[in-house]
Formats: sequence, structure tokens, C-alpha cells
Amino acid sequence: MGKVYLVGAGPGDPDLITVKALKAIQAADTILYDRLVNPELLREAKPEAHLVYCGKSPGYHAMTQETINRLLVKYGRKSTSVVRLKGGDPFVFGRGAEEAEALARAGVEYEVVPGITAGIAAPAYADIPVTHRTLARSFAIVTGHQKKGEPENVEWGHLAKAVDTLVIYMGIKNLRWICERLLLEEKAASTPVAIVQQGTTDEQKTVTGTLGTICEIARAADIQNPAVIVIGDVVSQHTLMQELKATGAPELQELYV
Repeated sequence: MGKVYLVGAGPGDPDLITVKALKAIQAADTILYDRLVNPELLREAKPEAHLVYCGKSPGYHAMTQETINRLLVKYGRKSTSVVRLKGGDPFVFGRGAEEAEALARAGVEYEVVPGITAGIAAPAYADIPVTHRTLARSFAIVTGHQKKGEPENVEWGHLAKAVDTLVIYMGIKNLRWICERLLLEEKAASTPVAIVQQGTTDEQKTVTGTLGTICEIARAADIQNPAVIVIGDVVSQHTLMQELKATGAPELQELYV
């Protein structure tokens, strides 16, 4: 009987993977990997390692979750070391908990190796902190997609009123619905919004607007998945930092001489 490592590959930049995750990849006999895993990480695998693609994209799944669960059990029983390599963190919208449960039910040993999730890393790379001492003391990570369409069972009313920063995964397809729903819940149309596409990679692109304007801005910029949506006053930090990087603050420079 082997051991299965449920490994978070991080948000895109291969340098953001943890040391423990990298060691697990390098030692693995079998690696089952997702679509958003940076291919550079797979080059760290042993030449004889068996690689299995399990990717999922909107409207297309290479294999069902049930099949993935069965494969994890199968390889976990015959391989010395198995890595289930998932983008971001395996327990943040990664269905890692379902895989852990399947392994536990089958009596297969497993270990979770956390990863940096895109909901924190992508905004950070765009100079957007999800919390800020004067702008936001709370944040929530929310799904913007469900199997049958709009995420209607999310408590949007509570989120609109009680949380300072909303970070939404998988929400590009339903962006207009999300904005309209938050406006319906009395979130101000002037609330700042940012979308970070391909966060932490060389292809990262960031657009900003408000709840009232972001849909048109995203459409004009041809924003596509994978992307995270950030809603809240912390988005103003992106504009501030861009201005400081471009012009500096001459009136403050003498303080640092």
C-alpha cells in the first residue's frame, strides 16, 4: 500500500510552490494533475513517473470526479508514492476534501500539502491586499459558478453587507449576474472591482472598474478564465500603487535620504 499526497501547486508561478510540494513531485511514482498546473512543475517529476491528466475546463471534463477518486485509490494501492497535483490549494474549490474522503474510505494513506490559493496571490500580484488596516478587516472567498449556472444558493445578501472584500472564483461567465445580484442586495454601484486574469504568471492582466461598470470594461478587455474577481475598497490600492510606481512621491523622497 502506497501513500497519496494531495498537493497544492500554487496559483501559477512555479516558484510559488512549497518546498514540501516540490519534494513530493520529485519522489512520485504517479502524478494525477489538473489543467491549471504549470507544466514546468511536471518537469520536476522522475523520468519514469506515470503522468495522468485529470483536467477540467468550463464545459469539458477530461474525466469525472468519481473516476479521479477511483484512480487515486487504484494507484494508492499499487504505487509507492502518488501525487494528486491541483492548482492553488487542494481544499479551496479544489474538491480535495472529496478525494481525501474517498481515500480514507478505501483505507489508503494520504497527506494534504497545502498550496497558495489564487484568491490571495493573484490580487497580491496586482497590488491588491485582501485585507488592509483602514480599508478591509474581513474577506470571503466565494464561488461564482455552479454546475447548473448561477450560484443562487450563496448568501449574497449577507456577503454584501457583512464582508469588506469579496474574492470570487470561476465568476467570469456569470459576472453580470453577480454584479446585478450584489446591486440588488444594496451594494453600492460605486464599489470598486478588479479582475485579475492569469494571476502570478507572465500573462497576468488586471482591469478595474466598479460594480456598475466592470462588465463593460471586462468585455472590452476580452477578460477570460482563469481569473479572480475582487470586490471592495481594497481595489483602490491597485490604482494608488500604479500611480506611485509611475511618478513616485517627490514630496516624501527627502525623508528617505
